[in-house]
Amino acid sequence: QVQLVESGGGLVQAGGSLRLSCVASGRTFSSYTMGWFRQAPGKEREFVAAITQNGGRLYYADSVKGRFTISRDNAKNTVYLQMNSLKPEDTAVYYCGRFTGGSYYTPSGYNYWGQGTQVTVSS
Repeated sequence: QVQLVESGGGLVQAGGSLRLSCVASGRTFSSYTMGWFRQAPGKEREFVAAITQNGGRLYYADSVKGRFTISRDNAKNTVYLQMNSLKPEDTAVYYCGRFTGGSYYTPSGYNYWGQGTQVTVSS
């Protein structure tokens, strides 16, 4: 059983920055593409970013390109999401997931999720 634990969320003013972390249990972290999604109240979970096993390919939602950066440290079983120039519309619970197959851009492509970390951006 894989466990994913997110941290780093909080309350920040518009224009500010946060760095989210997601630590995975187990020895196979480096074998999987990892992704970040977010879910705002009353909305569906949406793709934010994904990173392949060795970090060679990165994928971003159009809404966060140029502001967010996904990275990983396989030695620490950790994937990060650096969020800069935050906007009120970035407010959501952010989840990391382990990709299993299909599309990187849809939640159905991921079979393990963390509990989420709340990000709130005030205007």
